Amino acid sequence: MPSELPIAILVFVLLSGASYTCVHFYPRLRASHRDDETNAVVRLVANIFVVMTSLVFGLMINSSKNTFETLDSNVHVYATQLILFDRSLEFYGDETAGVRKSLVTYVEHAIADPSRADDALQHRRNDAEQRLTQVGNDLNALQATEPAQARLLEDIRQQYRSIVEKRWMIVEQQAGVIPAPVIGMLVAWLTLIFASFGYRAPKNAVVLIMFNASSLLIAISIYLVLDMDSPFAGLIQISDAPLHRALAEMTN
Repeated sequence: MPSELPIAILVFVLLSGASYTCVHFYPRLRASHRDDETNAVVRLVANIFVVMTSLVFGLMINSSKNTFETLDSNVHVYATQLILFDRSLEFYGDETAGVRKSLVTYVEHAIADPSRADDALQHRRNDAEQRLTQVGNDLNALQATEPAQARLLEDIRQQYRSIVEKRWMIVEQQAGVIPAPVIGMLVAWLTLIFASFGYRAPKNAVVLIMFNASSLLIAISIYLVLDMDSPFAGLIQISDAPLHRALAEMTN
């Protein structure tokens, strides 16, 4: 998805420009283009797009909200899995001291440099992922000497696989789900609506300020919705408090 800030700036420029253009050129239109019948048709078309824009923008807000809440829930589950995994390692015995140390190192790096979807898409492996792989390597090096130990070790390895699966689920879900064509369609509709506002509007400072303020607020609203759709970047981010609590539990 394109960056949220350029989209917001583009929205502000388009909405302000559309309204200003109509205000400026309206007096120059032919009389037949400025009569009441034409004005009624312009308002009717604008009202149709107002309704459609409201519906689409509401769907965008709901989509961003669902993405944010789903990822936030997954982060809490992930932190819980890390704590349970560490407790299982502790219960296994002193042989897992190296694995637990690698796990703590991984969580520290995960907090400092969260996994990003673009790393996977560009075939880059960030430091946190390498640390988690090291946890698996240390775990595979353990050898059970008794049947009870072997069963517990297999359960621990299954927990590790669940952690890796949950991590990649989080990575794959954080890229955003609002399609760019939907954003473009919404911006086009808003531009048409603001152009209709400028039609027959008086050319004075109050009207121009209102157009500017409205354009700015709508641009900010779209920015926040798109920013919430990418929960690990921007102003609205998922809290890393669950990982901090998991790290505190591991190091106690």
